[in-house]
Amino acid sequence: MTKAMRMNGWRFRAVVGLAAVLVTLAPAAAREPAAAERHGADVACGLDRRRHRGREGWERAIPTHVKAHYAGGMGLLSVGCGWDYGRKCRWETDVLVGVLPGGWSDRTHATFTLRQHYIPWSIRCGDRLAIEPLSCGVYFSLITGADYWIREPDRYPGRSYYGFASRLRTYIYVGQRLVLYPKSDGALRHIALYYELSANDLDIVAKCGNRSLGLSDIVRFSVGVKFQLLR
Repeated sequence: MTKAMRMNGWRFRAVVGLAAVLVTLAPAAAREPAAAERHGADVACGLDRRRHRGREGWERAIPTHVKAHYAGGMGLLSVGCGWDYGRKCRWETDVLVGVLPGGWSDRTHATFTLRQHYIPWSIRCGDRLAIEPLSCGVYFSLITGADYWIREPDRYPGRSYYGFASRLRTYIYVGQRLVLYPKSDGALRHIALYYELSANDLDIVAKCGNRSLGLSDIVRFSVGVKFQLLR
């Protein structure tokens, strides 16, 4: 299995490259406002009413949302914050900290995850509901513990016995979101419920080298909630 992983590593890089191209070239389905809006004003144009409210100076460092995520290779539960940006808030970057309890592993481990998302479309269904039919992206998850490494320990023979870092995993994912808007205009702008299907680099390489593995053997299902804050 290890030999097959090394021989098929180029296939994984090709998959990641293709995913990156598809994310970059995804078309925009919602119409843009016909005229420029004044700074900070909401947009109610077409089906996609998302709008990024620009910030200046140090205010750009303030997170625009917080998230809680269950499973997904980031521990049993992870929480963190993030920032949305770009045209119609299509891009998001998150930083999360998670925990994998001892009941799910040999001992309790902490996880640290950096996530990059692309959400091309948001379809507004009335005043209080929107559907985001596609979210996709990539994330990097690191797990703590003496049994995991970035560089192989000296106890293994050769310079590349395993050929991968056991502490750090790279994931690609696709998912969908349901967005709920509150009645009042307070500090909470909306709540998004979402699910994701993800696979990591090691499992994808294993799949390329072992056709007997099914998608159910490498794909992970996870769910989460996002609280969009007043910007």
